[in-house]
Amino acid sequence: MRFTALIPARLASTRLPNKPLADIAGLPMIVRVAQQAARSAAAQVVVAADDAQIVQVCAAHGIHAILTASSHLSGSDRLAEACRILQLPADEIVVNVQGDEPLIAPELINSVAQTLHSHPNAAMASAACPINDAAELASPHAVKVVLNQAQYALYFSRSPLPYPRDAALAALHHTLRHIGIYAYREGFIQQFTQMAPAPLEQIESLEQLRALWHGHTIAMHVTANAPAAGVDTPADLERVRMHFKT
Repeated sequence: MRFTALIPARLASTRLPNKPLADIAGLPMIVRVAQQAARSAAAQVVVAADDAQIVQVCAAHGIHAILTASSHLSGSDRLAEACRILQLPADEIVVNVQGDEPLIAPELINSVAQTLHSHPNAAMASAACPINDAAELASPHAVKVVLNQAQYALYFSRSPLPYPRDAALAALHHTLRHIGIYAYREGFIQQFTQMAPAPLEQIESLEQLRALWHGHTIAMHVTANAPAAGVDTPADLERVRMHFKT
């Protein structure tokens, strides 16, 4: 199985300016992410940047990076352009690795790629892990997902899913948190970015709901291990820096 790992990177960030270039134990964060992705089985790892500074920093550390338009509204749009620049074939599996995940496990990247490879009829693949914390269950920042018997996603929401109407039955259901990593075939990425945004996608602010709304399937890899948190705020950055000091 061959796949490409693409890492969209955007310099502008409201909560953490210049986030991809933030220093983590002597290396820019985007370089840390790319190094983790390079430990996966990906045939190539490419950073899709919106600014020449990111491309230059990556090149200085031996990371393949390409410049994409700064006008893209989403990481998916940036991925679609990157695939065209790289001239990837329509059947190439592409894993979208978030550019603010310097602790991402290479095994997770492999597993999501393998899930899509093993489900030839699925349009996408993603991942989830159990929620065992009440605060996380209630938090709108933790996206929940429910699956069918075949491990395909039925729905994603920022609300708790499923709702335990009968508390006595609650133990029979384990709630899953969505992990923000995706695999697609190149042809579907191009198709996805041409689809009209879905009403549910706009209500929940969850782009993956567009695929479900338009009748496409998302195969899910469920892991028992929750991934390390990404970097969204200065506090997150300090936490990751402490990890590399230990």
